[in-house]
Amino acid sequence: MVLASRRVDRLKELRADIESGGGDAHVVSLDVTDLASIRAAVAHAETEVGPIDILVNNSGGSTTQRLVDVTEEDFAYVFDTNTRGAFFVAQEVGKRMIARAKGAEKNGLPLPQNRIVNIASVAGLRVLAQIGVYCMSKAAIIHMTKAMALEWGRYGINVNAICPGYIDTEINHHHWDTEAGQKLIQMLPRKRVGVPADLDGLLLLLASDGSHFINGTAIAADDGMHAF
Repeated sequence: MVLASRRVDRLKELRADIESGGGDAHVVSLDVTDLASIRAAVAHAETEVGPIDILVNNSGGSTTQRLVDVTEEDFAYVFDTNTRGAFFVAQEVGKRMIARAKGAEKNGLPLPQNRIVNIASVAGLRVLAQIGVYCMSKAAIIHMTKAMALEWGRYGINVNAICPGYIDTEINHHHWDTEAGQKLIQMLPRKRVGVPADLDGLLLLLASDGSHFINGTAIAADDGMHAF
């Protein structure tokens, strides 16, 4: 397993947790807004663990304001991280997966079975107030997923997206105890937010051989939020 992000210090803590449980993990620095960093990180990852056969493509950032108040800098920040960055990470890994598939075909071998799981959002399925640009960026991830599935499926690559609802994370943890956070929770179908572990089952399915007939889908894991 390779862990990649800008915050290498946090990844080292996660690596220690994985290794204490008997797992194996490597840490790679990756800035999804920098194409050179993407290429270097993918190359480094493959020197550590060999060919990448599963990519969990998770990057995200947002600003909170009405659309009339969005600046050029706000727009660029959200799309560079959420859409452009995610695309070029998937593209760099996808190129390598396709090259291996072509090599297998040429030599009469079975196609490698590879998985890409893009992390979109329920905000890509329905518009949420005051984060319109974020919604737009994650809707683009859903269509990106479908486009990749269409083009890359013949190479044994399944590309799917997970659309989480509100999840309690380090970034937003403080918000849920505020008046605005509590008001939002009361508007949710079951008046609760999820935790990262609530996404584990779906993620493991999409990364496994059990998803061999699932391709080009965007699956909500949002406690029913998108249905209302």
